[in-house]
Amino acid sequence: MLRVMTWNIRTGGRDRDGTDRRDRIVAVVTAQRPDLLALQELRGLDRGGGLAHLAERTGMVPHLARSCFGQAVAVLVRPPLRTLRSGRVRRPFHHATALVQVATGAGPLTVFSTHLNPYSGGRRRMEADWLAVAVRRTGGELALLAGDLNTLEPAVDHTARLAGLGALYRRRHLRRDGRTVDTRAVARLRDAGLVDLWPHTGGGEPDGLTVPTRHGGAEFAGMRLDYLLATPALAATARAVRVVRGGDADSASDHYPVVADLALAPG
Repeated sequence: MLRVMTWNIRTGGRDRDGTDRRDRIVAVVTAQRPDLLALQELRGLDRGGGLAHLAERTGMVPHLARSCFGQAVAVLVRPPLRTLRSGRVRRPFHHATALVQVATGAGPLTVFSTHLNPYSGGRRRMEADWLAVAVRRTGGELALLAGDLNTLEPAVDHTARLAGLGALYRRRHLRRDGRTVDTRAVARLRDAGLVDLWPHTGGGEPDGLTVPTRHGGAEFAGMRLDYLLATPALAATARAVRVVRGGDADSASDHYPVVADLALAPG
């Protein structure tokens, strides 16, 4: 069984007021012990060996993708899982998209760690189109797209949630008419054939909400923004998906991690 996890750790685990949350982040990762970890918002960790040090503390090997506009992302791999290749999707994402391919007994598994534009639904839709192409061209039969998509899921009534947001943040999730909820990014990825693992496995709690946590997230109003989207062949191996709550996860970031167990063995 392989465990995958995605987590937006908020500004590299440090806040503007000097609060350092990295010990809590390491504690959560250590407790969950993922074989593959997709991380987003790595501000400051993309220089000076910061990510390498964090990865070493968790017993993992980091593969970083830097951003020209926003924050870096990464995929961390736990030995003895064997990395076949790594790199990034070469498109002008607001943040970035890292990709890592590892060997499994069922064939190569490609993991993409991404973080879509937080400000513009139109840009998120464009970035989702780039991702769909990248998964189709380079992902192979077994591929996982993991990350903070900053997008509400389609076919769900989000009226009450959006009503709880301030006007500035509410506009980020509406189309130009100011009324229609913008779910296009996730819809595009689903239309491209990717399977949303949370509803696919039934989930472990209502809605799978990933924000906010007790640490913060005043701009959020109980949303599912973090996703694990898989090719059909990979989705068939999914055995359980859950949002990690409680303990250090409540205060390590403004997002909760999402974990999935896949019926795959290292190759």
